[in-house]
Amino acid sequence: MKKITTFALLMASLLAMAQQQTIDQKVNDLLKKMTLEEKIGQLNQYTGDNQATGPITINPNKQTEIKQGLIGSMLNIIGTKYTRQYQELAMQSRLKIPLLFGQDVIHGYKTTFPIPLAEAASWDLPAIEMAARVAATEAAASGIHWTFAPMVDIGRDPRWGRVMEGAGEDTYLGSKIAYARVKGFQGNKLGDLNSVMACVKHFAAYGAATGGRDYNSVDMSERMLFETYLPPFKAALDAGAATFMNSFNDLNGIPATGNAHLQRDILKGKWNFQGFVVSDWGSIGEMVAHGYSKDLKAAAYSAITAGSDMDMESNAYRYNLAALIKEGKVSIDLVDDAVKRILRKKFELGLFEDPYRYSDEKRAEKVLNDPANRKAAREVAQKSIVLLKNENETLPLSKNLKTIAFIGPMVKEYKANMGFWSVELPDVDYSKWVVSQWDGLQNKVGKNTKLLYAKGCDIEGDNKDGFAEAVATAKQADVVILSIGERHDMSGEAKSRSDLHIPGVQEDLVKAIQATGKPVVVLVNAGRPLIFNWTADNAPAVLYTWWLGTEAGNAIADVLFGDYNPSGKLPMTFPREVGQIPIYYNHFSTGRPSVNENKIYKSAYIDLPTTPKFPFGYGLSYTKFGYSDLKLSSTKIKSNETIKVSFQLTNTGKAAGEEVAQLYLKDKFGSVVRPVLELRDFQKVKLNAGESKTIEFTIDKEKLSFYNDKLEWNAEPGDFEVMIGTSSADIKLKSDFELVQ
Repeated sequence: MKKITTFALLMASLLAMAQQQTIDQKVNDLLKKMTLEEKIGQLNQYTGDNQATGPITINPNKQTEIKQGLIGSMLNIIGTKYTRQYQELAMQSRLKIPLLFGQDVIHGYKTTFPIPLAEAASWDLPAIEMAARVAATEAAASGIHWTFAPMVDIGRDPRWGRVMEGAGEDTYLGSKIAYARVKGFQGNKLGDLNSVMACVKHFAAYGAATGGRDYNSVDMSERMLFETYLPPFKAALDAGAATFMNSFNDLNGIPATGNAHLQRDILKGKWNFQGFVVSDWGSIGEMVAHGYSKDLKAAAYSAITAGSDMDMESNAYRYNLAALIKEGKVSIDLVDDAVKRILRKKFELGLFEDPYRYSDEKRAEKVLNDPANRKAAREVAQKSIVLLKNENETLPLSKNLKTIAFIGPMVKEYKANMGFWSVELPDVDYSKWVVSQWDGLQNKVGKNTKLLYAKGCDIEGDNKDGFAEAVATAKQADVVILSIGERHDMSGEAKSRSDLHIPGVQEDLVKAIQATGKPVVVLVNAGRPLIFNWTADNAPAVLYTWWLGTEAGNAIADVLFGDYNPSGKLPMTFPREVGQIPIYYNHFSTGRPSVNENKIYKSAYIDLPTTPKFPFGYGLSYTKFGYSDLKLSSTKIKSNETIKVSFQLTNTGKAAGEEVAQLYLKDKFGSVVRPVLELRDFQKVKLNAGESKTIEFTIDKEKLSFYNDKLEWNAEPGDFEVMIGTSSADIKLKSDFELVQ
């Protein structure tokens, strides 16, 4: 059997190589027929004039240029009807090279899933891959070939609005999620009708923008870059990502779009990336504003020589590359390489065989209305909710409650539940497509339960006129559910915030309702970690519900009433105050660490604890879990050996539930300072009440390795501590071992 399997794998590998050789030959043959202007056209991407995701460049000649073969790709063309129309224009060009259609399918297409940061809170890799799979299936059925996702930037600063697009602060978790999302988007292989090309962004280090301000500069050591910020990109590449997108920021003084070290040395050199790189919206032209390039022509020179293959919306290549080549400043070989990378993907997608294969209206109608997609969205939304507090078992709510008051500015919102970076289709009535939180509660409770509603206040502003009605409504109820947070568009691109407190007078509303003495459950809707200290300290139950998408209302109701036991864990640290930012769990120690909040000549604040409000990896359940019987297969290993770590996980409560058991390591001494602890593995385990299971992790050299001051990736002999916990701040079991030469 093993010989047969090996033979089958060998034959599959040989077939794949033969197919690629065939494509490469087709690419080379086509390239020989292309004029310089047609080659440059393949490197040029324009947006449609509707639903733009950046500042539109007005160009009334787009259709003519497509017919002339001067455009290689379009973005923001929604629907099979319109993608077919644009593709028909491309088929009028001399060589009939098809267009690529790209779209920001970040967390769903018609069926919207939780925002990516919320999905990361599930710590459920199969669920995250499934969400991307459904998004790809719907997008591909609608004529889309290419999604500008996943965003894999490590985000340690919640002031940066784009943390909502990523997987949080941890490199290990972020790498696992990056891999899962690429696999979800691309499926079995490019060219399948349920697959879209992934675009890994933003390359690189965008998540470390100074001050958490979007588009801002980044300055960091090469070791920090390689150890913390690049691994998720490498994981996405290992998953087979078809394309990369460079970032808006400069890195150590050089804009990423014109950064040859990032694109030539690392991505296309060391990592041998064979796909193509697209600029972010206008980022080639923005190198002029950076003060890096004198003008658009100089920017085009910097970008093409650095390795940026496709120009999104700058027109830098369109109007300058030919002159640069004729002047001998840019080699035609650079242009040919970029064109071949793009043409190769068009061949792999099957667009030369049938340019309209993704523009089938009947297939779109069937796929976009498949009820299985909504079922998947509800499941992922359930898993993304994080239970932050549950005093006196306030939750789950009883289905026998006679009266429930549902109060707050988010209760009857529809589109807001889709969150930022959702695709808005022109022919969809979102008041009927999205399940509001109010509708979800109505769907859940029986006829014997009366639901009361009061808005209370707006999301922003200081108007408290609605407080009296809200308090009166609360007094009539057995329990009060309060839905508060930030607007859905207060997180996302260009949504940096200096103040992360719950906006407006919403926390004052919580205080007023809390004063009624009624049991209160608070739902916090947000795209990032917010600060809500009074609510966290005083409300008996708090659920972090993020923005959960199409099935938000049903998923929230499922958790409120215990039909789903919450299992989410925070993928980012929640600060007490903005002054703690950036704050993350895997920081370095110092020569004067603060211990037990002792602040005398220690690395601490005199007016605030150094600890977060809610730590990385934190999340409660309606049941309890016990950790016991930690065993290590060895306490001393060589670098070519492994250690098996096992322990007993027991559901000690009364309800079935899922626990994310987390393994952290600490390298006690190193040639460079190491973090106080680092996530190195995790398992999400479902246990019935009273059930126990032996959980096993494997520690190998890779999990012990780091970059030293010479950028060498290796594990150094010495003492290590292994920690098993339910969060980064709640370690249940620990032991020591040694790595020897």
